[in-house]
Amino acid sequence: MAHTVEELVQMQRLADEAHARVEQLRDAYGPPTATPWSETQTDTYETAWRAWRDLARDVQAAVTEHAKAEGRPRNDVEEEVKRTATTFDA
Repeated sequence: MAHTVEELVQMQRLADEAHARVEQLRDAYGPPTATPWSETQTDTYETAWRAWRDLARDVQAAVTEHAKAEGRPRNDVEEEVKRTATTFDA
């Protein structure tokens, strides 16, 4: 499935949001070796981490596919998507 740059940007934003959630949980729970996490904390963290991993994998695959379809270097497409994803709409 070919994706537009706008779709890739949206996918990147979702992956970035999922990553931020993982970091929030890590900060809130602290290192599990210092204070063991409860089963609920562990499940919540692992679910958030898997969501981030899956979203990041999907955007990477879509960027590769888009770059190939457009005949552009993959790293150029990835850079454009990441730059645009971090730019806020005015």
